[in-house]
Amino acid sequence: MYLVLVNYVKPLAVIDELLPEHRKFLEANYQAGLFLLSGPREPRTGGVILAQAGSRWELAAVLEQDPFVTQGAATYEIIEFKATRT
Repeated sequence: MYLVLVNYVKPLAVIDELLPEHRKFLEANYQAGLFLLSGPREPRTGGVILAQAGSRWELAAVLEQDPFVTQGAATYEIIEFKATRT
């Protein structure tokens, strides 16, 4: 299980322009079963994604396709953890 922290590195005006494409990216990965939940951080400095992937490298390769990343608007921090309770 992975917790992904999204950190914006460009102004919110740029983030807002990229949101429609970013949401398509999220939806595709929800449909693929990779993403389990996501949402913006408060204050709005980035976002959080809970993901289930075969490996950190598999997840990193997917995240590199996010328009936020391809346009240099955000970076990702991937935190691996072992879920022991729900």
